[in-house]
Amino acid sequence: MRCEVDRFAVETYEANFSAVEARDIHDVRATELPAYDVLAAGFPCQPFSIAGVSKKLSLGRQHGFHDQKSGNLFFEIVRLIDDASTPPPILFLENVKHLTRHDRERTFKVIRDTLDDRGYNFNHNVVDAQPWVPQHRERTFMVGLHRKVFGDQYFEFPEDRPDRPWPTLDAILERDLVDPRYVLSPHLWGYLQDYAAKHRLRGNGFGYGLVGRDNVSRTLSARYYKDGSEILVRTDGPTPRRLTPRECARLMGFPDSFVIPVSDTQAYRQFGNSVVVPVVEFLGRALVAQVGATGARQEAS
Repeated sequence: MRCEVDRFAVETYEANFSAVEARDIHDVRATELPAYDVLAAGFPCQPFSIAGVSKKLSLGRQHGFHDQKSGNLFFEIVRLIDDASTPPPILFLENVKHLTRHDRERTFKVIRDTLDDRGYNFNHNVVDAQPWVPQHRERTFMVGLHRKVFGDQYFEFPEDRPDRPWPTLDAILERDLVDPRYVLSPHLWGYLQDYAAKHRLRGNGFGYGLVGRDNVSRTLSARYYKDGSEILVRTDGPTPRRLTPRECARLMGFPDSFVIPVSDTQAYRQFGNSVVVPVVEFLGRALVAQVGATGARQEAS
């Protein structure tokens, strides 16, 4: 079953793959799911990220598991495990790097202990996307192997990386002139420069990220549609520009055949929330090689 609560994400998924049920995960019952080997999930990261926690604190809002809107969706994963007639043999989860340190590491302890109590040998690692795409994007990947199927085996994260030069932004930037709407106005560019200067005086690192073809970008975020400040591309003119949605797709490892049917705003949000495709493929292949995921359900039964 594929379900998604955001109608724009449904539109993108269906334009590229197959039908999606526009449902909230809270409404999905374990009895509706067919037998499966791998439960893969990336529960919302904003309640645990450095920027997300800082913003919520400034607004007087709860963060982490206390964020009732999206911080407790990890427990929906737990619910599906608990309600299944046979627990899925393999868990494959993803979140921000800061998840391991959130709330003085108490949040991550809850996750680890909760899965251990349900029979999973749990291992995790922080993986940077730079060997695959020209983006510094560190994410915590978590893999659980159920002891009833795999005994005392743990997934070992591979240490090897692609045996080639790591890419720069030259690999994803358009060769032709981009539409002028992606170029920042003098007013916005002046605002971002003033904002960065103000925070430099305060001794912190808030500001824009200015890059060229020979560089690697900062992490693309779901807020990129607002001003593009984390990744601004130098131009021959007086002001830089945002990445186009197609360039964002490439930055996340999507092929040019990937259809983008939604507005620029929604595309920026979706790619900023996405995983880096070749990183997940790399880890997925390593998982299959180590544990033989395709035969796990048969062994479990």
